[in-house]
Amino acid sequence: MSVAVSGSERIAEAFEAARADGRRAALMPYLMAGFPDLDRSRELARAYVEGGADLIELGVPFSDPLADGPVIHAAGVAALAGGVGVADALSVAREVADRVPVVAMCYANPILSRGLERFADMLAAVGASGLIVPDLPLEEAPATLAALDARGLALVPLVAPTTPDERLSQIGARARGFLYTVSVTGTTGERATNDGGLPAILARARAHTDVPVAVGFGIGTPQQAAAAAEAGADGVIIGSRLVRAAGETDAPVDAVRSLVAGFAAALAA
Repeated sequence: MSVAVSGSERIAEAFEAARADGRRAALMPYLMAGFPDLDRSRELARAYVEGGADLIELGVPFSDPLADGPVIHAAGVAALAGGVGVADALSVAREVADRVPVVAMCYANPILSRGLERFADMLAAVGASGLIVPDLPLEEAPATLAALDARGLALVPLVAPTTPDERLSQIGARARGFLYTVSVTGTTGERATNDGGLPAILARARAHTDVPVAVGFGIGTPQQAAAAAEAGADGVIIGSRLVRAAGETDAPVDAVRSLVAGFAAALAA
């Protein structure tokens, strides 16, 4: 299947454009589809772009999100309780996919229950550029990689500070779009500080891949985002802080637009 511009190419262009615009790193905010409700999550996606997002990570709600901390977990539960299904969640990508690359984040169960080919078709149909599957191990990735490659979509893998070098090399060689580098051991969530080891974590990840290295987990303030860029991240992923803001105010769209703008400003050189 041929495509004019692949998801990997769109993602690469977004990283390059961020640098060209004077950002030290690309900004990739996370959005839980269907939270606080489906219509407002579509509005939030537009607000992310208006605030300065270079890419968007779009979360598909799942009942047992093993990589997610309490804020994102609760948002996913609320979305499911509101009747948001996989197709509904992915449809949010249509709101902004013509403006920024959208990378869906979905656990393996909803993908496999629909079948790899069908799920990949669903991603392509909404204009998504790629997919992150947190619980997809390296050994089980080839079929998913092939299905996405055939449609010009990027399979973005995750690596952790504890990933051994040999395994990191294998993951990095297969990465499409970017390599999602987890900054800490544990689940997603805001943290007051980090242990200062991020430069080494990022340098090790970069040594094992040719794609941009983006960092996520535990980044919740503009200052932490700037520090991640200073440590060498090509991209910075912000999740729980934005999801929390979407759920704790009566004006979530204005709140997250302002927050995203603050993160974008912090990443400006």
